[in-house]
Amino acid sequence: MTAAAVAPEDPRDRLPAAIPRLRAFAISLTRDVTHADDLVQDTILKAWSNMDKFDPGSNLDAWLFTILRNTFYSGLRKTRREVQDSDGAFAATLSERPAHDSRLALKDFQRAFDQLSPEHREVLILIGASGFSCEEAAGMMGVAVGTVKSRASRARRRLTELLHLADGEDMFSGTDGATQAVVLRASTAAR
Repeated sequence: MTAAAVAPEDPRDRLPAAIPRLRAFAISLTRDVTHADDLVQDTILKAWSNMDKFDPGSNLDAWLFTILRNTFYSGLRKTRREVQDSDGAFAATLSERPAHDSRLALKDFQRAFDQLSPEHREVLILIGASGFSCEEAAGMMGVAVGTVKSRASRARRRLTELLHLADGEDMFSGTDGATQAVVLRASTAAR
């Protein structure tokens, strides 16, 4: 058998590598780790069973993120009238880690981030933390590129307001790069 006769790579083999990014995106949408893990599992199952619909020449990550996003919003529409009980709310009150400055800043960020709409959290995670271009994010979200840019700009502005930051103020000294990327990504990405 010659090198030219080797079968092309099966996209299913690349699914495990996408799980950490899918999980981070799912957590940003659901704000619940258990629900996020279920959402990622559903996404992988749907992708696996519909792999014949995937175009091998396209971006697998973008396809997976779109499946995850659509699954999330479909579930949200189905459960809109249900009353949810926050799992782990009591357990979270049983212990408290030391509150150092960077930890407090991260908690402030998380509170502010939670106040954003799902659409604003989604766009910040896609173009800020996950590194997708505005064009790729627009394709995953099913909206125009201008809508993505506008949402990103409004979301960053709203976060700045919620955190009571002055122009150019560094809110995340001591935090990880992914968190910083959501808010501090170069303004050219949103234009």
